[in-house]
Order: sequence, then C-alpha cells, then structure tokens
Amino acid sequence: MPSDAKILIVDDHEETLYALESALAPLGYRLARATSGDEALKQVLRGQVGLLLLDVRMPGVSGLDVVRYMRRVEQTQNIPVILLTGFGADQELTAAAFGLGVADLVMKPIDPWVLRTKVRYLYDAYRRHRALEEEVRELRALVKGHADTPKRPGRPALPHPDTRVPPQREGPAAKNRT
Repeated sequence: MPSDAKILIVDDHEETLYALESALAPLGYRLARATSGDEALKQVLRGQVGLLLLDVRMPGVSGLDVVRYMRRVEQTQNIPVILLTGFGADQELTAAAFGLGVADLVMKPIDPWVLRTKVRYLYDAYRRHRALEEEVRELRALVKGHADTPKRPGRPALPHPDTRVPPQREGPAAKNRT
C-alpha cells in the first residue's frame, strides 16, 4: 500500500467531522471525509484507505452496514475500523461491532489524545501489514521466476550462503575422483 493512504472519517454531522479532523491533524496523516455510509463505501472501494473512523448511527446506510459490506470484499476486509457512537455503551452494539471485527468502539465525546494514540497504532500496524504483504508477493515472484529457469545438470540451484563451504561435486567426473 502506498504511504499516502488516508484515514477516512465518516459522520453525518459536519461539526463532528471538523472536531475529528482537528484532533487527528497533529499526526500528519492524510485525512478524508464522508457524510454517509454510501459515500464511505465508495471511497473505501476506490482504495487508498488505511483506516476508517466510522459513526455507527447515520441515516440510510449505518456504520455497521458499512463494516458488514467491507468484511465481505477481499480488498477491504482487513482495513481497520474504529466505530464511534454517541449513544453510550450498548451490549448489542458492542457484540455486533466486535463480531464484525472492528478494531475499537469509542464513545463520544472523544478524548483527542486517546483517539490519536489508537489511530496512530492501528494505522501504522495496517501500513506495516500491507508492506509485508507486498514483500511476500515480490519474494514469491522472485522464487517462481527462479524455479522457472532451467537448471544445469550437476550444479546446485543456488550457491551455498557460506563461501567457506566448498561446492559439492556431483556427476560422473566427481565420482571417478574419489
């Protein structure tokens, strides 16, 4: 994932979006906003989202609906989500949220310091995860490319990493010498 992935903040109240952007601005990450679940899904599916801060209760498509959809789509199922709610602790909401694999459920009003700490941790962990995935893809391509090259008989496919170890002799000439 490119390092310019953004944090998407989703809430149907403009003042909440502004407050969340202000709280996260000191982190220096790219921020984007959406005012509905539909708009959030469109941005997430376009890519470049590394973390989603998502209001639970919005008109139309709710925050939980957004998460349900994201978890069914391969390209979005691992994006960390922090759900935000202003309606207090609710056992059903908590069970549903964590059942869908959200990273955290935060109650409003939000402590900016706590939010920044959670966002920094989740966003950086996601970026490291994506970087490792990319490295694995590159290594697999390298190994596959190496496996496809024809091997010369009597020679090992790769040299021994320790240069002090003499190469193994294989083939009829090596057997006759011993």
